[in-house]
Parts: sequence; C-alpha cells; structure tokens
Amino acid sequence: MEEFQGPPEPGRHITSEIRSLALKQRKWWISVFFFVFLILAGDSLVMLLLNFYYVQNNRSENDQDQQYRGTWTQALLQNVAFPILIPLFFILPKPETVSDQTNTRHPPFLSVLLLYLSLGVLVSVYSKLYALARLYVGWGILVPAQLILTSLFSAFINRLKFNRWIIISIIFTLAADFFCAPAFSGTPTEDESYTYGIKAWLILIFPTLAFSLSLSLTQLGFEKVLAKTKRYGGNNKKVFRMVLEMQIFVSFVATLICLVGLFASGEFNELKGDSERFKKGRTYYSLSLVGLALSWQVWSVGLLGLVLLVSGLFADVVHMCASPVVALLVVLAFDFKDDDGFGWQRRGALLGSVLALACYFYYLHKTKKKEMAELNKRENNNNNSEEA
Repeated sequence: MEEFQGPPEPGRHITSEIRSLALKQRKWWISVFFFVFLILAGDSLVMLLLNFYYVQNNRSENDQDQQYRGTWTQALLQNVAFPILIPLFFILPKPETVSDQTNTRHPPFLSVLLLYLSLGVLVSVYSKLYALARLYVGWGILVPAQLILTSLFSAFINRLKFNRWIIISIIFTLAADFFCAPAFSGTPTEDESYTYGIKAWLILIFPTLAFSLSLSLTQLGFEKVLAKTKRYGGNNKKVFRMVLEMQIFVSFVATLICLVGLFASGEFNELKGDSERFKKGRTYYSLSLVGLALSWQVWSVGLLGLVLLVSGLFADVVHMCASPVVALLVVLAFDFKDDDGFGWQRRGALLGSVLALACYFYYLHKTKKKEMAELNKRENNNNNSEEA
C-alpha cells in the first residue's frame, strides 16, 4: 500500500525556490558576459577588417566620386552571412511548451511576420546609411548621437526607468567616445567634409535614428511577441534560440533589400574593379569580405543577446564602450599619421569605458540582489510563522 504524501512544507518549497533562483541568476550572468564578449570581439574584428579593406582598396588615390561607392556592398556584408547560424538554431533544444489550459492568447503569425519585416527594413536602412555616413562624416560623431537616441526610445517605447547608475553610465560612455573614436581609413579629408557638409548631416541623422529604433523595437518584439508564442512555451521565458531566430529572419529580409539595391544601383558591376584595385590581390580581397561578413554576425548575435537579457540601451552602451579598445587595436595594427598612440585621451577613454560598464553592471547586480533578498525575506517570514 502506497504511503500518502501530503503537500510539501512551505519552508522547503521556498528553499528550493532560492536554490533555483541562484542557479538561474548564475546562468544569466554567464550569458550576459558571453554576449558582451561577442560584441567586443565583433566590434574589434569589424573595425580592423574595415580599415584593412579601405587601406588596401586605394581609397585615397581614387577620384572623389569613387571614394563614396561600395556602400551597398558593405551593407550586404553586414547581413548576408546569417546562414551560418541556421545549423546552430536547429541543434539547440526546443524549449518545453506548457499545456494551454488557461486559454492564453498567443500572438498570431501575422504579428511575428510584421515584426521581422519591419526590423529587416530598419536593419537594411541603417546598414546602407551607416556605410555612407562613415565615409562622409567619419566614425566619431556617429556613436554619441546613436546613444542619445537609444536612451530616448528606451524611455518612451520600452518604458525603461532611469536611475542614477544608468545616467552616470551613459555620461561616462559619451565622454569616452567623444575623446577617443576609432581611427578609420575611410574617413573623408577636411575638403571632402566641407563639400558634403549638409548632405553629411542628413546622412548622419537617419542611420542613427534607424539603429536606435531597431534596438527598442527588437526588445519590444522579444518581450511582447516571441516570448509569448506557443513554440517558446508562451510563458515569457527568454532563451538563446530566440536570438538566433530573430537574427536569421531579420537578416534574411535585410539581405534581400540590400541585394536589390546592389543590382539596381549598378554597384554589382564595380566589384570586379574593386578586386583588381586591391593591393594584396583578389584572394585577400575575398578573404576580407568573408571575414567582414562573419564578424558582423558575431557582433549582431552579441547585440541581440544583450537586448534579450537586459535591454537595448545596455546593448548600445556595451557597443559604445568597445570603441576605445577597438581604437587601440586599430592604432597597433595600422600606421595612421597624426595619431598619438596611447596618449592621455586614449587612456582617459579606456577609463571612462570601464567606469561606464562598472556603473551599469553595479545596477544589474543590485537588481539581482534585490530579487534574492525578497525571496529570503519570504523564507524568514514563513519560518517565524511556523515557530509562532
């Protein structure tokens, strides 16, 4: 005869919850640091390979019109390597689905499709316009404007609550990038910047707007659409498989748009000339393009991972804090004139980036610590009531 087992004691149940939360938080921190590493690695590789591409492409020796071509190619490279993520997407185990006994309404397929189409359009827009903006106005002015817009969109779209640690982190990040932007061999000369002054500012506004908006909409899509779909359990659980799905489908849409732009603009016919102008030859030209495409995917997965686990603002802060590190790597790898190497500005920018990340990580630590403290408080209350 089987022994009757009553309901578990409340104290034991809360103790198991504490252990489960501690394990969950540990996995969460490991995932966050992993995605931060992907962003740092992706940013570094992209900037190094972009500088290598423009140095080897004899950009400074070409006529002014030629200097600003090839932007559809660069936009395509930012998205086209998404198929390498497809095997990983199917290898990862599917999340367990919960029985739908509460008649929970799942987002319709049309909502998911609309999410991917809108984000794909935004990604293709900022991929193309960022490629232009880097050549017209350089790199340094793009990133600060981007973070300011991301902060505004996070406040209004994602309802992010700003506290003193987030604000201090933003200030340190802006200061770090103001003093030390990565050197870029595609940056225009003073004469070119003056000629295209008004056009450059217009090109600056739209890509930063599209990028910042895409971060906020991606976060909204994770929370309100993907996390509630039936294939992810419909219980708001966030898993790495969501990042891969988002990246694959959004990049697919963006790739189609960039391919249309590449052929419609006639830029496809210029690829042969680009490979012939490449100083290192066609083999290195092809390898640089492949390396750029793969590096962009590393960066994108890291960015989307932080958007999923934390927020779009935090992802942008990490992306910007990578700039001083990338700037140092570029100086070590390439011989740019009038560069002070590891001068006081570069050292100050590195310190600012460290402080910015430290402030934001401290805020995240306090948030997780508060969750654990609330659960411990529940356990103490239950123990006191049992003793009474």
